Amino acid sequence: MTRIVEQRGLYFDELEEEVVYAHKPGRTVTETDNVLFTTMTMNTQALHLDAAWSAGQPFGQRLMNSMFTLSTMVGQSVTQLTQGTIIAQLGLTDVTFPHPLYHGDTLYTETVILGKRLSSSRPGQGVVTMQHTGRNQDGTVVASATRTCLMWTKEAHAAQS
Repeated sequence: MTRIVEQRGLYFDELEEEVVYAHKPGRTVTETDNVLFTTMTMNTQALHLDAAWSAGQPFGQRLMNSMFTLSTMVGQSVTQLTQGTIIAQLGLTDVTFPHPLYHGDTLYTETVILGKRLSSSRPGQGVVTMQHTGRNQDGTVVASATRTCLMWTKEAHAAQS
């Protein structure tokens, strides 16, 4: 019989508090990423689209759309933490962008589980609070966010299948 290994995230019971989960590989962001994401989301901010205008602004160049940065930061955590083990994202708080991300930068994300508790109203499920931190190739923090998710326990998910 052939053994099958399915890639998945971690279940509620497998997540450890105060452990740093480093999500690799990083993601080098491009001008194309920025223009497509910005126009697809109907964001007309010249800081993302107009190189000539942005050159005269305080950072001297276009900035990556911060919502792209946030989405990519969360996305980088999926395969390691929540792929197939999340039920729902409950919220994002404390989102910050302390330093710009520029075209050509590489985004690296780490996640720390801040807390977790079993749900009192949903047996076999738990609420997990995680802190995502995104850094550029130089280690400078470019984004952070606290994210709360509803996650399966391993036993309940197996029983549900």
